[in-house]
Amino acid sequence: MSTDLTLSFTVDQTPEQAFAAITDVRAWWSGTIEGPTDRLGAEFSYSVPDIHWSTFRITELEPHRRVSWLVLDAWLSFTEDHEEWKGTTVTFEVSETDDGTRVRFTHVGLSPEQECYEVCHTAWGQYVLGSLRSLVESGAGRPNSFEGQDKLDAALAGTVALPG
Repeated sequence: MSTDLTLSFTVDQTPEQAFAAITDVRAWWSGTIEGPTDRLGAEFSYSVPDIHWSTFRITELEPHRRVSWLVLDAWLSFTEDHEEWKGTTVTFEVSETDDGTRVRFTHVGLSPEQECYEVCHTAWGQYVLGSLRSLVESGAGRPNSFEGQDKLDAALAGTVALPG
């Protein structure tokens, strides 16, 4: 059984609509994103000053079904091993079900044994189950509903929960 961080949701929209939203990363993930996010082999970067930056390569892109991003390099301010994400893979799988379209997110290589797992689970939950799902359902994501070092510090200290 895999212990990789996995989240999923089901919506009434088509696989094409879900896939288009996933690959429009700027519409659902906060921070600064540079580079194309919708082409096989493309590289893009994500950054939030003083908190996190990563560089990704799109290693799989099967339209309306699957996209994977290999983390080429990363830095997290809130972990002892600042490169904890390096070498991990972020994958989105889209499939039709009897209930609609299912989106399954997996951060392969990010498991409960890792220091960032709890905070990253909460943050990915906000972006995938909150912002991305909203983008698929309504055409409007909520990428900036979690931002800022103060919210991250409070979450790390366990004094507040990140929005979900």
